[in-house]
Amino acid sequence: MGEFIKLIVAIVNELHDIVIGVMSGLGFSITDKELHFWVIGLMGMGGFVVVQFLFRLLSKWSITAISFIYTITVLLVIVFAIEIQQKITGRGNMEFADAVVGLQGFVVLFLVYLTIRLLAMGVRRLQKPRSNKSTRSR
Repeated sequence: MGEFIKLIVAIVNELHDIVIGVMSGLGFSITDKELHFWVIGLMGMGGFVVVQFLFRLLSKWSITAISFIYTITVLLVIVFAIEIQQKITGRGNMEFADAVVGLQGFVVLFLVYLTIRLLAMGVRRLQKPRSNKSTRSR
């Protein structure tokens, strides 16, 4: 996992230098804070547009799907924060496999929840009295 983070940091650093160089070449003097303002702002708005579109589609199907996506996203941040904290403090091993196993725990427990929920919905549907449309008076 340490190597993976180093790779991401190297890519971000290269992109940072490229953008600063391009902006300087175009005659713009841009500070690091201004670069962060625009890059993170544009990435955030791009992400928002995509998420808004997808969540609108999902909301017509299931709010549970949106809740799952939100939860897994928050868990991703927490899991990687824990792994980075382990590297910084030296308390535990920083391993990508730990992050994956932790997320697998959530997915397995979520599947158990879904199974119980689907079974409960099926039982309710079976208990619901059926109306016979052919016996309805005209």
